[in-house]
Amino acid sequence: MRKPPAIREEIHWPALFAAISAITAVGIAIGLGLPLLSIILEKRGVSSSMIGLNSAMAGVAAIVAAPLTTVIARRFTVVTTMVLAIVAAAVSALGFYYAEALWMWFPLRVIFHGAITILFVLSEFWINTAAPPSRRGLVLGIYATVLSLGFAAGPLIFSIIGSEGILPFLIGSGVILLAAVPILMARKENPPIGEAPNYSFMRYVFLVPTATAAVFIFGAVESGGLALFPVYANRTGFTESQGALLLMMMGLGNVLFQIPVGLIADKIGDRRRLLSLFAIIGLIGSLALPYLIHDWLLSAVILLFWGGSVAGLYTVGLAHLGDKLHGSDLASANAAFVFCYALGMLVGPQTIGVAMDVAGDHGFAWALAFFFALYVALTLFRILLGPKRA
Repeated sequence: MRKPPAIREEIHWPALFAAISAITAVGIAIGLGLPLLSIILEKRGVSSSMIGLNSAMAGVAAIVAAPLTTVIARRFTVVTTMVLAIVAAAVSALGFYYAEALWMWFPLRVIFHGAITILFVLSEFWINTAAPPSRRGLVLGIYATVLSLGFAAGPLIFSIIGSEGILPFLIGSGVILLAAVPILMARKENPPIGEAPNYSFMRYVFLVPTATAAVFIFGAVESGGLALFPVYANRTGFTESQGALLLMMMGLGNVLFQIPVGLIADKIGDRRRLLSLFAIIGLIGSLALPYLIHDWLLSAVILLFWGGSVAGLYTVGLAHLGDKLHGSDLASANAAFVFCYALGMLVGPQTIGVAMDVAGDHGFAWALAFFFALYVALTLFRILLGPKRA
């Protein structure tokens, strides 16, 4: 592996602000878009399985876009690629309003989430290069907090304006476009990707398996939950607004937890234990959900803590990558990280949608529990048997 670049101990604030702006747009777009589109399809009488299939197009798009991102950015620079992705995401977000036929939503999902994936990969690479190693957990905690604010703001906007008319689509598209301003202002901090990476793309998927598996589980739970929780809440007796507010509580938990999680990650040597703990909390919360969902206040409190803990899978896994890799290796590893997140986005909504059709409404919770149980088994295996670490 090539020699890492010289370590800088200061935080690059313009780069941090630009990357945070991009991820804020991503968070709001996903937090508003997934429940909004699912509710519109539910009102049209589309089945849970078909809603899940359409939502899973996000994963298909990300799987295609993630390996190509560093190639494109190496050719056009990181800043230019991010601005082009912002334009594509904003135009496609507005396109959903004008697309009446269901089949049209499939290519729109691919364009929208492909652009979002490019923003994800490059903002994470940029922020990892802007963070000194001794404060990486803190910086990524700030980054994840802002992403979570976006996820929380999306359902909040949805709960206020509802799903009728063009307004929610205009808001989503406008927020995405605004992210281009700080990115262009920080263009002098444009991070160089450099030469080609040391390994093939798929090698990076398995280089740090505990981290990539963590983000796979997070992607499955997050995308499946955002897409189908509003449907689950409606079917268990809540109004559209009440279901959206429960989603907001989950996002608020992410906001409150991520900086403390980042600080803890800076102090812990073996982050696999912390990742395993988050998965266990996710498993317990999922199994308890069918027994709590009929009490809105109790559900809100549980989802606050559950959502914050689960999001730690993303933050701690990303910090681990930044510690292990540098330069073009880090850019490719970030792409692999988002690729695994995309796999989760592909598998999660479809699995949860089918589970709800087969096992009834509470199949939503059982499917979530299944994902967390898989990761608990993986982390316990690696901790107890101690296989070689990347």
